Amino acid sequence: MSTRSYIAGVGMTRFEKPESRDWQYWDMAREAGSQALADAGVSYQDVRQVPVGYCFQSSAAGQRAVYGLGLTGVPVYNVNNNCATGATALMMARQFVEGGLSDCVLALGFEKMRKGALGGGADGGDFALSPVARHYGVMAAAHGFEKSPPTAQLFGNAAREHMERHGTTEAQLAAVAAKNHRHSARNPRAQFQDVYTTDEILDARTVHRPLTKLQCSPTSDGAAAVVVVSERFAAERGLRERAVEIAGQAMTTDTADSFASGSCIDVVGRPMSRAAARQAYDASGLGIEDVDVIELHDCFSINELLTYEALGMCADGESGELVESGATTYGGRWVVNPSGGLISKGHPLGATGLAQVAELVWQLRGEAGERQVTGARVGLAHNIGLGGAAVVTLLRKD
Repeated sequence: MSTRSYIAGVGMTRFEKPESRDWQYWDMAREAGSQALADAGVSYQDVRQVPVGYCFQSSAAGQRAVYGLGLTGVPVYNVNNNCATGATALMMARQFVEGGLSDCVLALGFEKMRKGALGGGADGGDFALSPVARHYGVMAAAHGFEKSPPTAQLFGNAAREHMERHGTTEAQLAAVAAKNHRHSARNPRAQFQDVYTTDEILDARTVHRPLTKLQCSPTSDGAAAVVVVSERFAAERGLRERAVEIAGQAMTTDTADSFASGSCIDVVGRPMSRAAARQAYDASGLGIEDVDVIELHDCFSINELLTYEALGMCADGESGELVESGATTYGGRWVVNPSGGLISKGHPLGATGLAQVAELVWQLRGEAGERQVTGARVGLAHNIGLGGAAVVTLLRKD
């Protein structure tokens, strides 16, 4: 018998350039986890299950990460779903609560990364062994395989296809990054707080044409945490006033649609995102027209445009015009990535999805400071990982 689930507390470290701070993953996990527990007004002794997300640490790192919060013996689950890891941990927490298994669950995500671009995820550089080998194969058949970072190739080629099909311009791609860098200037937890013009973004070093460095998310260190509770627990503890409801959530993985067209646009996940959005809308009774603020997975600028289309914010091919119109920033129809997004806030893989939700909770509570979206009541988080998984979460504040 299901029950409604609420986010009672959130926490997040500052996202930082790898090796810029002398800390270990358990230090950042303790910082974010402690913040979330304090924000919820509960102790670790109240927590009954802990899904912990990360991609680059050793097996059972989740246990070591939470031992700094308490040694209570509760189940700890180690979660790895590529870049969608954080949202996957949140989904597990929600399912534990809505399924009636636990009244208070802590979802935690962290990453301690190395400097430089991400590799292809294959042992010894053998891409045939990579979990995304099929994705690379589709790309190579259409575009070849070059020496630039492989993930940047996937998304860069998706951008080229979008430009060829729809007339999307390099300036429109750069406008995504300019917007998100501008937003991050108001976020003290963001890895970067520098503001760039569209021309400066276009003039930056090319990573894989047409994407420049300032249109690509960086490697990052950091952690985020979310406390999910049942409606009963929130009422008994007096948490309901500040709690934010998880109104709907869905995860999808690749289907034949990801590969059948031979297009990098589909390979990088637009069909997954579209399906997850549709399911989350159905589960919540909400639609994109109800949403005020969005945190979406802008790992590269093109992915923000593709996600506009997948979420139903515009028709396919119209996303470049949408960002150029100002509809996705302050004063527009939606505010997308007020945190600065992955491009400027940073992207520690295991923490990203939970950090998106933390930002939305602050927005819906009216606690986002200079970033506050006026009157925000409904938020949407979109977290995607190649391989693949797409998670869309709708949050609502009464």
